[in-house]
Amino acid sequence: MDDSAFPAASDVAFSPSVKAVQTRKGSRRAYARVEAGDGWPTRVTPELAAFIGTQTSLFLATANRDGQPYVQHRGGPPGFLRVIDEATLGFVDFTGNRQFITLGNLADNPKALLFLIDYATQRRIKIWGTARVVEDDPDLVASLMPADYRARPAQVILFTVAAWDANCPQHIPQRFEAADVAAALAARDERIATLEAEVAALRAAAAARG
Repeated sequence: MDDSAFPAASDVAFSPSVKAVQTRKGSRRAYARVEAGDGWPTRVTPELAAFIGTQTSLFLATANRDGQPYVQHRGGPPGFLRVIDEATLGFVDFTGNRQFITLGNLADNPKALLFLIDYATQRRIKIWGTARVVEDDPDLVASLMPADYRARPAQVILFTVAAWDANCPQHIPQRFEAADVAAALAARDERIATLEAEVAALRAAAAARG
């Protein structure tokens, strides 16, 4: 079924079987209210674009024609995942271990999911949609390739957004990027050095007066 044919955007994830479990477990009424209201967003909002622009990591889930799932990790500098327009995301797929499982899955089944998690802010976002591989398009690669990033591009993956949802921060451990921690420690050490110099100057002035 085409994702656009779903009565509610969340139906991309909430199949009849899922809704049956929600009914049995007592959460269907709450999700039905969400569906009756604004529901899940189906376009890239400025808020989502801002979140995407800070991410250095993503997980891309696909499945082959038999339904066998696979999750691939991709990373890069902040902004390596680009917002192309309000319905399209894209990133350069760098040369890896050459298993090509994701590429093979997408050749059979374009349905995919992006999972983004920011440990520092304890936030995660799931984006449902379809993905396709674009090969032999150097102009597209050049437009999406992160500046000064030392990696060899192989192809581009374009992701069409069907719906997305932000999860609560419960149970997400808070972690920080090593570069951010190093910068914070360097700033702290610089401040300590400044204060120590000020203390030494005050002591010297006091000794001169004494």
